Amino acid sequence: TVRPDGYPQATTVAYANDGLTLYFACDRNSQKVRNLQHTPKVSLTINKDWTDWKKVQGLSMGARANILKRPADTEQALALLSRKFKDMKGLSAEDLAATVFVRVQPKVISLLDYRRGFGWTKLVRA
Repeated sequence: TVRPDGYPQATTVAYANDGLTLYFACDRNSQKVRNLQHTPKVSLTINKDWTDWKKVQGLSMGARANILKRPADTEQALALLSRKFKDMKGLSAEDLAATVFVRVQPKVISLLDYRRGFGWTKLVRA
């Protein structure tokens, strides 16, 4: 996310996806939420932890992240996240009241694949 002072802020999130669209949940009073209220622009990376430098693969995205407001949208996000993270099914009404759900829609995706050569990337428009 981007802080109101212009500095980027990187934080780890646990996510679930529906195709290329990602969903995550976070505390409604978090810095991340304040940043998204300032601007919906985000950058992210997804990759495994590799032990063989020549096999590194991953992707990065420039995306728009929107805090979900409609109950149907938040229910869909919770369902996706609950399928991946079983303990989310047990969230209390109090926990849910303190949580926001966010949809992240990629605009630009860059694939990274060192198996094709050091630093190999391919830009893809979403």
